[in-house]
Amino acid sequence: MDMDEKNVATFGCGCFWCIEAIFKQLRGVKKVISGYSGGHVENPTYEQVCAGDTGHAESVQIVYDPGEISYDELLEVFWKTHDPTIRNRQGNDIGPQYRSVVFYHTPDQRKLAEACRDKLGAERIWNRPIVTEIEEFTKFWPAETYHQDYYENNPSNTYCSSVIMPKIEKFRRTFAISLKDR
Repeated sequence: MDMDEKNVATFGCGCFWCIEAIFKQLRGVKKVISGYSGGHVENPTYEQVCAGDTGHAESVQIVYDPGEISYDELLEVFWKTHDPTIRNRQGNDIGPQYRSVVFYHTPDQRKLAEACRDKLGAERIWNRPIVTEIEEFTKFWPAETYHQDYYENNPSNTYCSSVIMPKIEKFRRTFAISLKDR
């Protein structure tokens, strides 16, 4: 992405179809791209990442307007829309490609992510300790075209209706004040 890195967030927390559908609804979010980050293979394919051997996490890269939404607010949505206490799994999606991870772009993003993780851990919101990784961002590979806007383009897909829609409904109730005007 060709933009100011302080206005970019990169998160992995399960299937990128779910993450993309959620973050696209936030005011101040200008663009969300599904893809892969954190691995060792150049230009990985979906099939390679799904095999679990590339080291990549299914991720989203979010371009946002800090005048409308802060990185802290993005982190809050990140932490509260998945289970950060399970290593390498979200729901039925199992493997390192579904790990919970914040890829920080700047030292400030790292500090904010660590502070938020530590605060939530101290509050004991979950019954288990947080296992989310906080890694320095190195590279983001956009996923294949058919993965972009997946939820919007495939509303009758069983995965969309049975997995993504319930997450979106919960997200809308929890973060109603932060949603884009419809």
